[in-house]
Amino acid sequence: MALSEFDRELIAATQSGLPLVARPYEAVGAMLGVSGERVSERLGQMLAEGLIRRIGAVPNHYRLGYTANGMTVWDVADERVDELGIQVGALPGVSHCYRRPR
Repeated sequence: MALSEFDRELIAATQSGLPLVARPYEAVGAMLGVSGERVSERLGQMLAEGLIRRIGAVPNHYRLGYTANGMTVWDVADERVDELGIQVGALPGVSHCYRRPR
């Protein structure tokens, strides 16, 4: 699938992160001359189409006070992902926990 000019502008406007404001899609939309609803809809479509993998926070661990960080990947049965994800995400040393495509 070919990217439209709007898709390219949207990716460029969001690839370094969303604005840290109450309504980030509205802020991106204002930069691009469209509504925040249009930004939200298109990002959702791009996720569904596999053009983008996810929308998520990318914390700066050092600015949050961490002096080290690590990543662990577990192969968990699909039917237990939600249950175990909640448990692992609740651990005190875990800053974020999410499912990634296999």
